[in-house]
Amino acid sequence: MNPPGLLAVLREDLHTVVERDPSVRSAAEALLHPALPAVWAHRVARRLHTRGRRMTARLIMVLARAVTGVEIHPGAELGRKVFIDHGSGVVIGETAVVGDNVTLYHQVTLGAVGWWRDNLRPAGQRRHPMVGEGVVIGANATILGPVTIGDGAVIGAQSLIVTDVPAGARALAPTAALKLRQEGRQTYELLRHNASAGSW
Repeated sequence: MNPPGLLAVLREDLHTVVERDPSVRSAAEALLHPALPAVWAHRVARRLHTRGRRMTARLIMVLARAVTGVEIHPGAELGRKVFIDHGSGVVIGETAVVGDNVTLYHQVTLGAVGWWRDNLRPAGQRRHPMVGEGVVIGANATILGPVTIGDGAVIGAQSLIVTDVPAGARALAPTAALKLRQEGRQTYELLRHNASAGSW
């Protein structure tokens, strides 16, 4: 079976926004979604990048970042029906691979560890995360290095991930501990609980 053409994928991206954002009521309204232009720009830039038009692809990336606040390197691979909610501050590095039906919230980073380590890797080796199908990554989560996030995993808001996460697992950051003022001799303190998957 042949993969769908560019226009079919762009249409699918539009309908994905309608399906996953409860604040969007129609395809016309989805056109104003803040992250949709970033995904669409990446789809075009990626095709140019793979055909050796690296400078043009990078220019599209820079323009998309300026308009949307989302930076997706043209070398990154995005699957179908990838949804970036809100979008602001999302960074996806050059060798990142994002599977189908993935949801990313604002300020998610799919990054490398750092040039001091990455410059020592053999040419062509992956430096960024590989995210499986159906993964949800919560707001301000950071995933660094050539780690693998298994299908259906949930990465909670504020999580820092530097090792592989198995399929179906939940990697959740703790919430803040709340301490109330001391009343008499008794201090009230809420116990720590796991953060939800996305603070949305």
